Amino acid sequence: MTDYYTTTVVQPAIPATDITPLERLLLSHIFHAQPDGDALYFYADEGPADTVWLDRGPVEAALAQSKSIESTAVTVVTEQLARLPADNAELELDCSDDSCWQSIFQDIVRRSNTLRYITAVSAFTCSKMLPHGFGGMAVVITASDVMDKTTGDIIEDFLNEAVPDWKDQSPKSCALPR
Repeated sequence: MTDYYTTTVVQPAIPATDITPLERLLLSHIFHAQPDGDALYFYADEGPADTVWLDRGPVEAALAQSKSIESTAVTVVTEQLARLPADNAELELDCSDDSCWQSIFQDIVRRSNTLRYITAVSAFTCSKMLPHGFGGMAVVITASDVMDKTTGDIIEDFLNEAVPDWKDQSPKSCALPR
């Protein structure tokens, strides 16, 4: 069996005062969160979590402290709690779409007086030497945009510039890295 990893670092460290209690709770379950002075450094050694399971009590407490600030986190959690039976003690959030955590970081940038952007850099690796198991991705998150490119995108850009007809000459089995 092949194991796939998406090690990721988020920079710069995010001032703790820029993060609502609910965003901090969610992001610290999607990523590892390490204190860095008065800020938090987020990273994932195997990859951002696809699914997050949270106890309802701490979620409701963080939501109550964060409700006055419009955010993706408040919207997602409020909708999820509305679907749960009142006696359900655990909340399951699907974070398999990268836009989940990217939207939370974008909300933070929008509100911050000090952050103009946040970046996330990922390395794609796997436990076997498979051609589709390696590469990387860079993400830039600003108040108005989320931009990303994989190493495959970058190689395709280079090929389009250097060898304009490369797609016509490329063997079908030649896959670009992710």
